Parts: sequence; structure tokens; C-alpha cells
Amino acid sequence: MSQPDYQLSRNAFGRLVFVDKDQQVHEGIVPVRAFPITASDQGIALVNAHGQELAWIECLAELPEEFRALLKTELANREFMPEIKRIDKVSSFVTPSTWWVKTDRGDTTFMLKGEEDIRRLSSTALLITDSYGIHFLIRDRSMLDRHSCKLLDRFL
Repeated sequence: MSQPDYQLSRNAFGRLVFVDKDQQVHEGIVPVRAFPITASDQGIALVNAHGQELAWIECLAELPEEFRALLKTELANREFMPEIKRIDKVSSFVTPSTWWVKTDRGDTTFMLKGEEDIRRLSSTALLITDSYGIHFLIRDRSMLDRHSCKLLDRFL
């Protein structure tokens, strides 16, 4: 683990501050994942308020613990993508339909406008977008219970 040539901290307002090797200060930087689902801890850009990349992080594990903790907290606050663990029921097998699901963040319901709002990310991963644009992740559909798989298969 090598020490980066920049510094990261949080200011009094809770925003991330990046100080580059020339001691230039950039406030309000944002970490952006290149591959948020398939490689969430690899390929992270630190971007300023104007969208310019200030630093590239190959792997979070290579950073010092204090930087890693700051970035993980910031990423968790920015990204809201509940993971579906179980599909309890759907209102109809034609769209639009209401889904009742259990996620890693609790029970919820959402409206699926159309089958095109279910996107395959890989052979097992799916991304479902509700009528408000919120993304729900099914990381591995083979890990869902039989009832959930049966309901899901009606839409695939």
C-alpha cells in the first residue's frame, strides 16, 4: 500500500476536500465508480465540481484506511440502490404492475412501468428501474427463493 500524492479530508460542512501534490485545494469533490455493480471497489475517479478528474484510484484496498473510510462513506451517501432479496408478490403479470419486495434496506413497493425497465447486467444480475427512476438490484437471481424466481420469470 503506497501513500497517494494527495490528501483527502472533510471540511466543516461535511464536503470532501482534495489537496493535490501542488497544495492546490479542491472542495466538494465527488468519488465516481467506473463499474458500480460489477467492480464496486475498483476504478474510482475523484472528480471536482466542474466534472474534471483529479485522481484515479485503481482499487480502494490500496488506499490508506482513513482515505478508504472517507470514500466509502461518501459513495454510500451518494448511491441509493437497494438490493432485492425476495419478491413477495406482484399486482399483475402485465405492466404497469406493482411489486412488493424485501430489500437489504427493508420492505417496499414500487411500480414497474414496462418489461424494458428490467435490464440484464450479466447472466445472473438484473437492474430494475421503478416508475420514479429508482434502481433496484438483483445481484444474483439464482440466489432468490423459488417463489421470487417464479414471479420474476414471468417478466423476463
